[in-house]
Amino acid sequence: MVVIRLSRGGARNRPFFNVVVADSRNRRDGRFIERVGFYNPVATEGTSDALRIAHDRVEFWVSKGAQASDAVQKLIKRSAKAQASGATAA
Repeated sequence: MVVIRLSRGGARNRPFFNVVVADSRNRRDGRFIERVGFYNPVATEGTSDALRIAHDRVEFWVSKGAQASDAVQKLIKRSAKAQASGATAA
């Protein structure tokens, strides 16, 4: 099964997560099919560098049968909300 999940990077006490599409049999930080975004929990909330997700690619993979993890689903909702509020303000 193909899943959309977080892959951890960064140093100790400075986590950084890539949002990746991977086969569920591969390890968390192992081989992946495509990188569709990133999440930096250490960044301040107001910056645009904290979270970025390519929604078109996520929709593509979900249409092909990929399942997003619970954490990634929350991040997708947060990113869509931020994108919508940013689009109305611009």
